[in-house]
Amino acid sequence: MSLVTDEIRASATELYHGDKICKAKSKFFLSEGGLPNGLLPLEDIEECGYVEDTGFVWLKQKKKREHKFETVGRLVRYDNEVTAYVEKDKNKIKKLTGVKAKEMMMWLTVSEITLDDPPSGKITFKSPTGLFRTFPTSAFEVEEEKTFEVKEV
Repeated sequence: MSLVTDEIRASATELYHGDKICKAKSKFFLSEGGLPNGLLPLEDIEECGYVEDTGFVWLKQKKKREHKFETVGRLVRYDNEVTAYVEKDKNKIKKLTGVKAKEMMMWLTVSEITLDDPPSGKITFKSPTGLFRTFPTSAFEVEEEKTFEVKEV
């Protein structure tokens, strides 16, 4: 069952369809919240939206996806729908749904992501059970593709 209702869609400050624009917007939402832009490496995103009043963000992809963050050796599973509340001024994502991380042969739900304040270069992932893990923020940064403009001389 989808957490994104027609009422939420109607209240969206921003609503986009299509993989290319949704990938760009998801990275923008993360960086605007002070978070690493590579936290949500989703593919074939069909829809993304943002409700500015509440900070609610959602991303819908065609199918579930697994991604391994090689630097920290963690496998993460993303459902078809990922939702969260982004707190821009606190460098935090709370009430996260649709994300699980594999820890010692068990899949644990990730419900909150927080950057240390003051900045220490560390990011913490929390589960609803109280378990948490802290990693270097750099492990979740993705270098942006640079486009070059060629001028005729």
